[in-house]
Amino acid sequence: MNTVLEVRDLCKTYIVNKRQNNVLRNVSFCVNEGEMIGVMGPSGSGKSTLLYTVSGMDKMTAGDVFFSGKNLSDLHENELARMRLEDMGFIFQQMYMMKNLSVLDNIILPAVKSEKNRESNKKIEERGRELMKRLGIAEIADNDINEVSGGQLQRACICRSMINDPKIIFADEPTGSLNRTSSEEVMEELEKLNANGTTMMIVTHDVKVASRCEKVLFIVDGNIKGEYNIDKEKTMRDRERSLNHWLMEMGW
Repeated sequence: MNTVLEVRDLCKTYIVNKRQNNVLRNVSFCVNEGEMIGVMGPSGSGKSTLLYTVSGMDKMTAGDVFFSGKNLSDLHENELARMRLEDMGFIFQQMYMMKNLSVLDNIILPAVKSEKNRESNKKIEERGRELMKRLGIAEIADNDINEVSGGQLQRACICRSMINDPKIIFADEPTGSLNRTSSEEVMEELEKLNANGTTMMIVTHDVKVASRCEKVLFIVDGNIKGEYNIDKEKTMRDRERSLNHWLMEMGW
């Protein structure tokens, strides 16, 4: 199995009021092609910082992050930006969209901006509409972003994350601002994408979300304290129960 993301002894330090704050400390792990990895931990444990650092959105202080064999620390800012645009997809709790664009135009924007994409704008639009159809939101393509529900908008964000056929999707609390029904619907869609081969790394505080992954990393004070493999053959209730039990043992 090919390794998409390899993290070795990753450290991230911030200097606040002349004091050193070690947010990540010698973190090491791998994400293989097709895996769906969850990252959990208490508030302030470094979950989001980990996601931002391994995706190149934030600079590492020490260590190595290899994405598809390339060491992020060797890349210039424009190379990192191109990699994030063309090879990575992102889904956030806050659904960042351009207010002056329709839902469809927001979805296809990364493909229009991609230098590797040689398709016509018409072909890109067709792909965008097909993604929206797959996610069950085809009817809101021409709506403004303030004319749709939170669940619909988050599905649109999933479409946008997929438009350039990324090697991995990074999701930071993708269901954090949704109600339970919308949350379950969004996670079902992410599971379908993963079943079709899309690699994912999901930061979450929700056991119901994490139990849909096949592996969970538990991070405390910037260190990975444990790793738990989930038996996907079990029912959702059993997965949640076993994961919750493990988390309690870890000090959740």
